[in-house]
Amino acid sequence: MNDSKERYGGITRLFHWGMGLLIIWQFMKFFDRINDGEHWVGENLASWHSAIGSVLLVLIVLRIIWAATQKNNRPAQDPATAFLVKAGHGLLYLAMLLLPIAGILYVVGNGFPWAPFGIELIGAGEKVSWMITLGKLHSPLAWLLLILVVGHVGIALVHHFVKKDGVLRRML
Repeated sequence: MNDSKERYGGITRLFHWGMGLLIIWQFMKFFDRINDGEHWVGENLASWHSAIGSVLLVLIVLRIIWAATQKNNRPAQDPATAFLVKAGHGLLYLAMLLLPIAGILYVVGNGFPWAPFGIELIGAGEKVSWMITLGKLHSPLAWLLLILVVGHVGIALVHHFVKKDGVLRRML
């Protein structure tokens, strides 16, 4: 279950692929831009956006803790690109952490409750302007995360099909 110098362990892979699927689900919210969300995707998948975002917040915190415990077990990076790899992953983790926080700030700042899966964690209240202001970063962060994910997938595919260096296989 732990990572090794040769490949990522089961827990790391579960975090990676499980969160990847949930993040793809979250990206369905972009379809709300079409016909004000009045379509199958908007009505069935995007309606879970807040709840899934809350799950992702918990998962990214757990994933960061897990990654810290596995730091010395991870597969080695090419020294020539190690900085870029760490910076790219750091930006992915930061975006995954800040995105749901910004969403929660926006919802609560506008006076609505934060109630993932119908469980009220923060009740409705007054509007709080600083929360709304920070919460407005949610949409730009979503676009940033989309760009980072596309880049991450693209680089993984280059490693697999062009460089044929086994980088992708370590996460499969």
